[in-house]
Amino acid sequence: MNTTTKAKPHAGLSFALDFGPLLAFFIAYKFTGIFMGTAVFMAAIVVALVVSVIVLKRVSPMTWISAILVVGFGGLTIYLNDPSFIQLKPTIIYAGFAVLLFAGLAARRPLLRYVFGPIFEGLNETGWLKLSRNWAIFFAAMAVLNEVLRAWLNFETWLTVKVWGVTALSMAFAMANIPMLLRHGFSVAEVKEEPPIPPQG
Repeated sequence: MNTTTKAKPHAGLSFALDFGPLLAFFIAYKFTGIFMGTAVFMAAIVVALVVSVIVLKRVSPMTWISAILVVGFGGLTIYLNDPSFIQLKPTIIYAGFAVLLFAGLAARRPLLRYVFGPIFEGLNETGWLKLSRNWAIFFAAMAVLNEVLRAWLNFETWLTVKVWGVTALSMAFAMANIPMLLRHGFSVAEVKEEPPIPPQG
């Protein structure tokens, strides 16, 4: 008897909701400039939240935090006419997630389990601790990388790297964790929906 659980109908929707607003920002910036692009970014992430609530019936805490910062820093970018605020946002998101995950690890509480537990069914305690550790290190490195890119690149080049390079890097890192997850109880056959990639800031 085949016990494999079929993917949910909206398996790819979470990916689109995570990366769609960033892609909308990139396109709008190319055609209308930074400030209109920022307004589109803010509107797109609000739409993504509404769709998540209505269709997926859930919004992860990390997505809420990301959305709040997008609207907050986007508003500052437009109000103060300064694009540096929208560039600073990823650093704060990455650093904040890293601090939270490291704090959880210090208390032997893998916080990613509370967000992605239903998705990674079967993963044992050691697996959750390693997954949280890996993403904590990744987020800390990304915070440093964003500051380096922000200091050395102009806005257009920074945005291109952010949309395409950082997204590809995050997906590759998520995939690189799968062998470790499989060694600690996770089964691909049990996946009920597309494994998530934490928000990209």
